Amino acid sequence: MFSYENIVDQLRSNVLQVTFSKVNGEERIMPCTLQTDYMPELSESKVSQVDDFSVNKSVIRAFAIDKQSWRSFRVDNVRAIEVING
Repeated sequence: MFSYENIVDQLRSNVLQVTFSKVNGEERIMPCTLQTDYMPELSESKVSQVDDFSVNKSVIRAFAIDKQSWRSFRVDNVRAIEVING
């Protein structure tokens, strides 16, 4: 079982390949990160929102490298995590 805190900590220092079940039941393998080096400008505010006390800790927002866009996934639906680079 994965925890919100553990996944977010890893996303801040690595690019991860996260495998999870989407809400519709499909499996998605998503390369993603919270490292600002991989994001377009003005994304730092979104990264800092991860620390906001009002964040729903059952869902993680991360920057999807393949889509070049912000995506979210449910912590409970994560099947596997692999570090792509760190």
